[in-house]
Amino acid sequence: MTGNALVLKNHALAFDGPVGSLDAYVERVSSIPVLSREEELELAKRFHDDQDLEAARLLVLSHLRFVVHVARGYMGYGLPVADLIQEGNVGLMKAVKRFDPDMGVRLVSFAIHWIRAEIHEFVIRNWRLVRVATTKAQRKLFFNLRRMKKNLAWLSDSETAAVAGELGVEPREVREMEQRLAARDLSFDPAPDADEEDGIGSPSLYLPSPDLDPARAVEQEEWEGAVSDSLTAAISTLDERSREIVKARWLGEDKRTLQDLADEYGVSAERIRQIEATALGKLRVAMAS
Repeated sequence: MTGNALVLKNHALAFDGPVGSLDAYVERVSSIPVLSREEELELAKRFHDDQDLEAARLLVLSHLRFVVHVARGYMGYGLPVADLIQEGNVGLMKAVKRFDPDMGVRLVSFAIHWIRAEIHEFVIRNWRLVRVATTKAQRKLFFNLRRMKKNLAWLSDSETAAVAGELGVEPREVREMEQRLAARDLSFDPAPDADEEDGIGSPSLYLPSPDLDPARAVEQEEWEGAVSDSLTAAISTLDERSREIVKARWLGEDKRTLQDLADEYGVSAERIRQIEATALGKLRVAMAS
């Protein structure tokens, strides 16, 4: 054992025992060296052929940083990052157990699918008390719909059809999933201030709401205010026609179609799309600066 493998073994000895905070864990796994292809192949063969558990442990340790990287990509679901990392680590261990070094690929290329699969399962189980996705198609739609939606407004019929076509599902399924994502978990118990005839409220109704954390509320309010001010200032830099097209397409309660605006301005729908794309590009640059 030479090179990074020796350094990794020393890290493995130091990794035993409590780690402390999440920041300390991330810092520690980031300091673990990445194995070369030859070192990784040697360890993988030792585990695959001889069931060398120490070799498997070193393979897992050398890839913990990749799990952290993948887990951070799912922070938008409001789940604890530490839990996401833990689930990803389970996927990594499953990947190491099933990895065949004779396939000619790096372990990280093989493991990424197992890591994401475990995190996906965790998100599906915990993002709602009522499960929002039970079939394979629904799970694919669940993770992709959040990424594909360009704003918080409901999808138009044309956008719904485009999403359905890209993901290979029916438009009806897209609309149903959009409704599920926008819904909140509600209690079947009556509220504490309901009439006595309606029954007694559940003790769970007296628990503090996670939406009412003062620090997070203030932070969110300040962030939304800053974004709103930045967007207003950026829009003011556009010419009048571009400004009105952006407002009609993205900021109004009833979004207008390209053809509606084309008829109003006496140009083609393609020309409206070009003006819109140019204006949005200018807005991104203005807000970023």
